[in-house]
Amino acid sequence: MHNMKHFTSAFDAQSVRDLIQLGSYLKKYPNAFSDAGKNLTLGTVFMNPSLRTRLSTSKAAQLLGMNLLSINAQSEGWALDFSDAPMNHTTVENIREAAAVMGEYCDILGVRSFPTLNNKQRDDSEQDIIQWMNLSRKPLISLESATRHPLQSLADMMTLQELFPDKKPKVVLMWAPHVKPVPQAVANSFAEWMYFMNTDFTIACPDEVRLNEEFTAHATITNNQTEALKDADVIYAKSWASYAEYGTLHHNAEWMLTSEKLRINPDVKVMHCLPVRRDVELGASILDSSNSVVIQQASNRVPAAQAVLLQMIRDNYRNEINLSVSEQIALNQLA
Repeated sequence: MHNMKHFTSAFDAQSVRDLIQLGSYLKKYPNAFSDAGKNLTLGTVFMNPSLRTRLSTSKAAQLLGMNLLSINAQSEGWALDFSDAPMNHTTVENIREAAAVMGEYCDILGVRSFPTLNNKQRDDSEQDIIQWMNLSRKPLISLESATRHPLQSLADMMTLQELFPDKKPKVVLMWAPHVKPVPQAVANSFAEWMYFMNTDFTIACPDEVRLNEEFTAHATITNNQTEALKDADVIYAKSWASYAEYGTLHHNAEWMLTSEKLRINPDVKVMHCLPVRRDVELGASILDSSNSVVIQQASNRVPAAQAVLLQMIRDNYRNEINLSVSEQIALNQLA
């Protein structure tokens, strides 16, 4: 079983199910490992705006006893250059020095970086996050990258487990309209993590916005929203830009999920990663109803981040502790 050196996708987890179990345990006992990160520093770099990811990761680090350094790279730091070209333009600092310095100051690095949405090859290669990883020479946790948002997905898996602990649910990832092109990272990542879950998984979207098949090979894909709604247990509403016509906005307002559409399945639970544009992506009446579990999802962001950080601390800095996390949990439950 490999150690979790970095966390950028579901495939970095030693066991997705164990990580979900650990997150659930930490939600119930948030202070169970309050000294695990003592004298260690988490450094977070946000190259794009963040509310839930920034706050939940910060709180998760504090619950583990870690020190925290955080910077909004685009507004608080020097303009970064990710190329090897002469820097005779507006950028001030190269990623080579910036990442190396952050690695000197921090024990684990968290980086958030969005896609360009105009250069498919660059985005798919995850150039930004890989450079941070390689040049910092420290364990790295993705706080969202060009193609994935693994912390969001882990929280989503915890939410599904809480909603349906003893049932194989039908889960539908449903495209939603938007006013601007939105990254595919949350949708890609959710589809990727669903590969490890015991669900009946469907993606419902217009043909023009089908996701990269790398993430959806195991899913049923349909362009019929009504059929997808019929027997669904969970609808995950999310907008994303076209992959085939890379970064193109396809605004189809008819796809907005409304209370009227839910009459066909009034007990379905509705998820969204937030932030959400009310009455554009998703009907406000749904968000304010008992169908919505978006706050439950957001709440799970803290124990999800805590679980990942705890596993990374153990695998990279606490190898002298022979007990595995699962063994430690068992001991705590006996105490």
